[in-house]
Amino acid sequence: MTPSPNSRESAWVLEATIRTAPAADPHWQEQLDRLRPIATYDRETQTWHARLGALDLAGVQLLQTLFDAAHIHGTEVRLAPVAVPAYWNGPTFPRDSEVGSLLEAQADPGRPLGQLPLA
Repeated sequence: MTPSPNSRESAWVLEATIRTAPAADPHWQEQLDRLRPIATYDRETQTWHARLGALDLAGVQLLQTLFDAAHIHGTEVRLAPVAVPAYWNGPTFPRDSEVGSLLEAQADPGRPLGQLPLA
């Protein structure tokens, strides 16, 4: 069965994994204050996570906050495409879009560098 164009199987989101940088108390608190509104903390991995499903105003603001945290505090930020989680009710990048195709290629570690999927 092929997924419908609007199904979760035909879309991606970007997941930001964030590791806080060690800092003295006022800078530590500033770093956390930047992350709390946009990310959730995972005690098991001791990382923060945020998801992005569109490059709209909210998505650009999320990225800017992450870039600011990295620049000011040395916070480590990694972006990776992930399948849309079951609980996600935000926007997504459709697999058949240019961004979706790029995310799909990045999510396939066995694919040779620069080779995008055939349409």
